[in-house]
Amino acid sequence: MISVKIRFRVSSLIKREGTLYFQVIYNRKVRQISTPYRIYEWEWDRQSNDIVNQSKISSERLNIIKTIHDNIVWEKKRINKIIESLQNSSKPFSVDDIVVSYRNSLENRTSVFDYIRIRINYLKDAGRERTSETYKQMLFSFMKFRNHEDLYFDMIDDKLICQYESFMKNSNLCRNTTSFYMRILRSVYNRAVEDGLSKQMNPFRHVYTGVDKTSKRAIGLDEIRRIKNLNLSNTPKLDFARDIFLFSFYMRGMSFIDIAYLQKTNLSGGYISYNRKKTGQQMTIKWEKEMEEIANKYVSQSETFLFPIIERNDGTERKQYLNKMLLINRRLKVIAEKIALSVPLTMYVARHSWASIAQSNNIPINAISLGMGHDKEETTRIYLASIQTDVIDNANSKILRLLSKGGFYQFHFLFLA
Repeated sequence: MISVKIRFRVSSLIKREGTLYFQVIYNRKVRQISTPYRIYEWEWDRQSNDIVNQSKISSERLNIIKTIHDNIVWEKKRINKIIESLQNSSKPFSVDDIVVSYRNSLENRTSVFDYIRIRINYLKDAGRERTSETYKQMLFSFMKFRNHEDLYFDMIDDKLICQYESFMKNSNLCRNTTSFYMRILRSVYNRAVEDGLSKQMNPFRHVYTGVDKTSKRAIGLDEIRRIKNLNLSNTPKLDFARDIFLFSFYMRGMSFIDIAYLQKTNLSGGYISYNRKKTGQQMTIKWEKEMEEIANKYVSQSETFLFPIIERNDGTERKQYLNKMLLINRRLKVIAEKIALSVPLTMYVARHSWASIAQSNNIPINAISLGMGHDKEETTRIYLASIQTDVIDNANSKILRLLSKGGFYQFHFLFLA
């Protein structure tokens, strides 16, 4: 008869956490297996030799105790599997063999947190900084859920994943964000399975990993015009935020990261050409006077870049643009309040708005980048690839003329066959 029980050792210091350990008894010999888990004396039930009922745990300790309890249950299962394996081997073994086999099973194993960190560094080295940032955000979320208690991949089951989904929902994350984090974690898990760190248990089968269509975040020409005409001469920081928003709109909803990395050398012969950071797609846009008016305000503030968003080439460029984007989005919300705008104003609204205004003014859907309307961006790229650049430039020019005229009317475009 082999006995495996969890025990609690009280701390020698008053009001300090004690330690949990496993007691293994076989052939009247007793051995202990230490664990990293610590709880307070009042969180241990001496009668049942277990953690007290969770209803008796204080709210600030509840998540920590839940995590410890789940880990202890999993560790005990691991010890029992080792015992079962030793019994099936038909070879004699001792209690010391059980302890040694357990400790050997923990050596040279990569934990979940460490494995994700390795993936983040790999993505950075591969030049995929944007993806590495999303992995980092997911890791931060998952570590928060786990109360920074690391785990191994064979501890991940459908119960844990469902608990993580509930945690994110209770943190007021929208369904697309929770699904996004789940897809990243699933990708990491599947790669870990390929690397032999766990058997495939399909733990994500009960959680949502799809993509919901987001509600439209677009404003009309009247609102764009009110933003443009707002007097911000006494608030240069708000003025800069407004300029970057309008420049994005003028540039067919250019993303903030692409604006940040725009260099003066991208402008030549009346056109501005650049490669989208997100997709690598090359874009060439006719340089309009509205764009030039904004760019000229900041021409002397940077030797390299069109705008003073990235100010130092010292390896912190991504951090600089992310900080600036956060500040600009905050200031856009102030601008929205000034004109009593009902839609939360962000840089992304400029992209939505250009597409929405273009569509409502009879520009054919395959002539504009409706990235925010398609389920897959690949579809948008296929549409755009079939349209001549001058046709889209013509559409953009007419939208900008609409904005400057102060009236709102329909117009039509002649497309080349």
